[in-house]
Amino acid sequence: MSTILVVAEHRRGEVRAVTLELITAAQQLKTSADDRVLVAVVGAKAESLAAQLQWAGVDEIIACQTSAEEFEPELAEQAISQVMQAHQPAVILLPHSVDSLGYATALAVKGGFGYATDVFKLAYDNGALLATRGGYNQKVNVEVDFPGKVCVLLTLRSGVFKPVEDAAAPKLSVENCTALTARSRPLGFIEPANDGDVDITTSDFIVSIGRGIGEEVNVEDFRELAEELDATLCCSRPIADAGWLPKSRQVGQSGKVVSACKLYVAMGISGSIQHMAGMKHVGSIVAVNTDPGASIFTIAKYGIVGDIFDIHEALMEQLA
Repeated sequence: MSTILVVAEHRRGEVRAVTLELITAAQQLKTSADDRVLVAVVGAKAESLAAQLQWAGVDEIIACQTSAEEFEPELAEQAISQVMQAHQPAVILLPHSVDSLGYATALAVKGGFGYATDVFKLAYDNGALLATRGGYNQKVNVEVDFPGKVCVLLTLRSGVFKPVEDAAAPKLSVENCTALTARSRPLGFIEPANDGDVDITTSDFIVSIGRGIGEEVNVEDFRELAEELDATLCCSRPIADAGWLPKSRQVGQSGKVVSACKLYVAMGISGSIQHMAGMKHVGSIVAVNTDPGASIFTIAKYGIVGDIFDIHEALMEQLA
């Protein structure tokens, strides 16, 4: 029997959705019916936060009571260390987020654990855990193994694993973490500048444009198409870098992962690894490109080798 520990992430009184993705990944790592999935929630209101996960179908939720109302990396590290000592997990899963990266490395180094960040695929090979992540600035995929490690700590990329759905209620345990000290504390939150734009991570239908549109003036044609289709207009990095669309519309490694998207139409996008990192998980991808060898076709469910302006015109005629 082995134990898989998920560390929940929360902010301003709400458990973040990425926690549900971690639970799905943890369930996929179970290799026998005896394996257990635990979720640790750390904070001053850990018990009430844990209640938000009471349907999540894990074996146990551990509410680690601390003095911190909000996330504080040193307290999180110390609290999770205590949970680990009590439950001896074989795998620990955290979100690949700014919060987790504030303490994950220290936790792994002090414990002598196997460690990999920004993981987007997990599998077992002859009983050995393999974690897949990007390498060389996301130009290649790298499989990482952890020989001789009793425990492995991984941060998982958001938007890759489908969030867990309603399941049986788990056991709830409350543990008061002791002797915790911190040299810092959060002073408040600064909201990101609101440019009035949409949150593309919640969009279920996206039309995305790339270098193939040629000139900025052509953006409006595809904006009109997206509006007619009731889709969200997004883009690859060159379009955002040029200022033709806001950075908030960029899909990819340095943009956003479109975690809720069900249909993604890529127009004039060649398919760099960086871009595909933000959308390759989508169930239905339609790619339009004049180059039959474009990388985007390797992940597309439907591919059209053709001019995006011809396709644009044909679609607008059909929608008229």
